[in-house]
Amino acid sequence: MVTFDSLRREDRPPARGWRWMIRRLRLYLPTGLYVRSLLIIIIPMLLLQSVVAALFMERHWQMVTQRLSAAVTRDIAAVIQIIETYPQDTDYSEVTRIARDQLGLQISIEPDGDLPPPRTKPFFSILDGILSDEISDQVKRPFWIDTLGDSNLVEIRIKLEGKILRVLARRNSTYASNTHIFIVWMVGASLVLIGISILFLRGQIRPILALANAAESFGKGQKADNFHPRGADEVRRAGLAFILMRERIERQMEQRTAMLTGVSHDLRTILTRFKLQLALAGDNPDLHGLNDDINDMQSMLEAYMAFARSEVEEDVGEMKLSDLFAKLETDFELHEGKTLTYAIEGEDGIAVRPNAFARLVTNLASNARRYASTLDVNAKHSAKWLTITFDDDGPGIPEKNREDVFKPFFRLDEARNLDASGTGLGLAIARDIARSHGGNVTLGDSPLGGLRATVRLPA
Repeated sequence: MVTFDSLRREDRPPARGWRWMIRRLRLYLPTGLYVRSLLIIIIPMLLLQSVVAALFMERHWQMVTQRLSAAVTRDIAAVIQIIETYPQDTDYSEVTRIARDQLGLQISIEPDGDLPPPRTKPFFSILDGILSDEISDQVKRPFWIDTLGDSNLVEIRIKLEGKILRVLARRNSTYASNTHIFIVWMVGASLVLIGISILFLRGQIRPILALANAAESFGKGQKADNFHPRGADEVRRAGLAFILMRERIERQMEQRTAMLTGVSHDLRTILTRFKLQLALAGDNPDLHGLNDDINDMQSMLEAYMAFARSEVEEDVGEMKLSDLFAKLETDFELHEGKTLTYAIEGEDGIAVRPNAFARLVTNLASNARRYASTLDVNAKHSAKWLTITFDDDGPGIPEKNREDVFKPFFRLDEARNLDASGTGLGLAIARDIARSHGGNVTLGDSPLGGLRATVRLPA
């Protein structure tokens, strides 16, 4: 059944085309707040000036030109009537003098002949059209005009009985030639306003950029103590909210670290007592299992403390990727059948928290060393990002478990992030360090057949 609503929906144009056009348009539009703010000011100003130039200027220009052309045409018509009505001398000297002194026209009488062929009129010429119409209406005789010359004169030739009247009139007497002054003033005033707008916008954008830089530095784990809220009230409120949020996060991290340190100290004391009691009990085969459990608890406690220490703030420093990878290569050479190769594209030096970043890379390399024989490390350091890929030929991790292995203490039956003495914190610590630098660690399939671990940090 066809209804009115269904017909109306069929007639409605598809929205996908508009969405596609908007997406394509966004690719060419600027994304910065500073440039967008300038466009918000400049585009309406240009539209307003275009409307003013198209309407007011066109009408004003045309009206003034028409009145000037009509006045010159009336003077020419008067000269023609004098020539045809009153007797003249043979060289028309008196008429020439009157036209020159009283009317500002330079005239000459030439023998009878044909007028030159009409010139091509320019497309945007107002003077040609208006002057031709005025001569046709007032003089009503064959004529020829030339307004394309580079001089300040306009040449007009009119065919009379047995002769041709040649008139040279000043261009500014027939044409509104000073209209460009208004355009110059309008454009000049617009440039001044745009310059003032740029100065004010810079002052308004700087506090927003400072807030963005402070938030980015905090996301990378760097200090931003020199940040102070400035600018408009809304920007100040956002800056103050960021400072309060940063203080709450830092206070929470300090409390968490202090709590974990206290708990670990107490647990270490208890484990020491257990070890002492087992040592006093002597070599009893029934206690071997308990001794292994205590050793496992000791390893878990150490890993837990390492995970807690990874959140402790560390100053940012410079380190070289080549030095770090060379140490890993030496470590692989100490294990029989293990090979590590590395390549660095871009700058060798990076600005990170050295100890934390070294631990991040070491955890991922050690994880590959346990279960693979070959590890290929590739680092690409661009202007914005540092990307490091670890490709090995080990058994890999199933895709469904690749996010679970980043959870602290998560174990798989054959988890490659754990060995016999592991606690399941290696990858968790690695991702935690990467995120504290503003990046992340992800897992995927390696072209070598094993696991690919990708570290991506902002440069």
